[in-house]
Amino acid sequence: MKRILLFLGLLFWIFGFSQSKVTAIEGITIEDKSDPRALEILKKVNQVFRENSPKTLDSYSYKSYEKISLDIDEDSISQYNKFFEETGMFREKRRKDSLNNISARKIFSKSKLFLWERAQEFLYSKQYGEKINILDNRISGLKQPIYEMIALQQSNRDKLPDQLKQENRGLYRFFLTDTIEMDGRKNFVIRFREVNFKKPDKKRKYNGAIYVDTETYGVKKIENFSKNKNDGIITSTWIFFHNKWFLAHETVKLKMSNMKLEEEDPQHSDEKTDRKKRQTFGTYAFLTSRYFDYQSPADNSPADFKGYTFSVKNILGNTLDRYRTDPLTEREKNTYKTIDSLGRRYNIDNKAQILSGLLNGQIRAGVMDFAVDEIVNYNLYEGFRVGLKAKLNENFSPYFSPDYTFAYGFKDDKWKYRIGLDMKTTLEKDSYFRVEYYDDVTASGEFSRRLWNFKMRMANYGNNLNNDRYYHYRGASVSYLNDVTNGLTLVFAARRNLEEAMFDYSFQGRGSSFENFNTLFTLKYSPNSTNIMTPQGKSLIDQKYPELYFNYEQSYKMFGGDLRYARFDALFVYNFKTMFGTTGFRLYGGMVFGGAPIWKNFTMNGLASPRRDFNFNLTSFLGFATLEGGKYYNDRFVAYYFTHKLPLYFKSFGQNISSFDFVLRGTIGDMEKAEYHQFRFRPLNHLYQEVGLEWNNFLSTYFNLGLFYRVGYYTTHNFKQNFAVQFKLKLLEF
Repeated sequence: MKRILLFLGLLFWIFGFSQSKVTAIEGITIEDKSDPRALEILKKVNQVFRENSPKTLDSYSYKSYEKISLDIDEDSISQYNKFFEETGMFREKRRKDSLNNISARKIFSKSKLFLWERAQEFLYSKQYGEKINILDNRISGLKQPIYEMIALQQSNRDKLPDQLKQENRGLYRFFLTDTIEMDGRKNFVIRFREVNFKKPDKKRKYNGAIYVDTETYGVKKIENFSKNKNDGIITSTWIFFHNKWFLAHETVKLKMSNMKLEEEDPQHSDEKTDRKKRQTFGTYAFLTSRYFDYQSPADNSPADFKGYTFSVKNILGNTLDRYRTDPLTEREKNTYKTIDSLGRRYNIDNKAQILSGLLNGQIRAGVMDFAVDEIVNYNLYEGFRVGLKAKLNENFSPYFSPDYTFAYGFKDDKWKYRIGLDMKTTLEKDSYFRVEYYDDVTASGEFSRRLWNFKMRMANYGNNLNNDRYYHYRGASVSYLNDVTNGLTLVFAARRNLEEAMFDYSFQGRGSSFENFNTLFTLKYSPNSTNIMTPQGKSLIDQKYPELYFNYEQSYKMFGGDLRYARFDALFVYNFKTMFGTTGFRLYGGMVFGGAPIWKNFTMNGLASPRRDFNFNLTSFLGFATLEGGKYYNDRFVAYYFTHKLPLYFKSFGQNISSFDFVLRGTIGDMEKAEYHQFRFRPLNHLYQEVGLEWNNFLSTYFNLGLFYRVGYYTTHNFKQNFAVQFKLKLLEF
């Protein structure tokens, strides 16, 4: 298990490298401010980046071949083998070493520790967008690939490199040092260093260079060095084709760790001294990407762009010879033989599939998937809720997937359950019918979360920590989901429920329990997100904005239904970057028409507790840190969640760079027919606002600390009621 975690951690690290992955070197003689001439050139690069992008063409196509490995530095291989053979690494006394340690040392003597090859085809049409075909793929030790991993993208393909982004300008100091000729074109040479390195005793004045074409102001090349000479380098190079700048190749060398080898030296040992021969070898992650076969205009048809952003053409590795820019070395060939045999021995495939499932919130175990977010929860009505959601996956059947969920609340002392069946209509995209029967409880007035991804749901984990207004529902539903395009998902459902308030409540003097027959239409529009179809179903590779979620529910007095109402809600999410930082916002709201019990209206996502002197809560995707939970209800409302990352970076402790986010949240609504609802609540009919400041990577941890204060109409004279502290896991991001 340690091996596969090492391999996969390496891959995610390489493909996610940015300015924070290679530590900067600050020179002794340079001023701590950028050269105005360099900044003016970079400003021009940003202004014309879109014009220089290949995506301003009507169409294009090209291919790539990538090779990723974990190995000793090439200059050290012969020395390593000599030491390995001379010291007799596997004599009887070395048995005290761990199996993993000896195995790694033995592997390095004949092969690399890890090897991954991938060939891709990139298609683009101004009319149909981008399509990426994974032509072939092979990962040492794995028979079946991790699809979410093989679809990961390089850092600088068709996007502005991190070092050039205006919002990152404060992270670097830039200096115009020279002009040189490359491939027959003249280039400015702008050298840079990161600002977070304060030791003046290092050798390098700079830790990178940017080469900018003097005619088009397109980026020709970027080099990024590590602080120590042999710790790593990242290089990206572009080619001028069809008057645009296409990525031509990337190389990465990053030092992962040091491996120390030692053996007793019998020529210098006696009873008093135990002399040993010692040598240290660095282990490195290597990446090489080559792009070729550029064509524009490209001969693409509409059929080439069907399905999701990514399509997998082959995963057997038997066609990679067509795309390799250089043949495999003997050492690389041995890697597949050695690591594949270890993969079979240690059952790495199954362990990799478990990790793959976790990316989508699932724990895989053979034919079963278990939902991570159903294991344990907490709310004020149920207290701690423990549960298990088990779903038969594609190893059971590619078309039929039954599931069963059961849960228990310790505070209400009740069991809940749900049983369902998904029936796929195709394996090319997400398209399936679902039938289910359920008996469960949920919070009254919740905003719809249908089609939210795992990260969004986890961000909303603490939404009901201080809300005990729950209702019970039992019934059945039938639905149909269809991904019309890569960015558009539609769901149609019909439901027949018995619903009952689990608190003191009466609706229009008719009691707290009703039969409800309704239909539900859900839409999700995410045109810029990238997805891939896997045997498990669609997987989100990169969530990009804008995104729109829309739900429309209609209840009927038919099939035994007691209610007639219409309810809709919508959520719009977007973020963008400017020279002033990164801005993100969520706009959302909803409305109810007709007579609907309180649980079909909207609670205002309050996270605070009136019972405590100090408000501390977990972040919520739509929640308010200072607003009391379960106290306010509206039948119509609008709300906003505004956040802005200030372009100011600093270090506190450790290695993580910290920054601050300014946050502003607000909501307003009304309850038109408050007399329908016989229980204690208040409409939120004035603008409710709170402002906050989030410290990202608080004390160099992977948590954000937020401080919030209520402002405006609902401010009280009690400071503790107006103030709240929030914690958020950094991985949840915006």
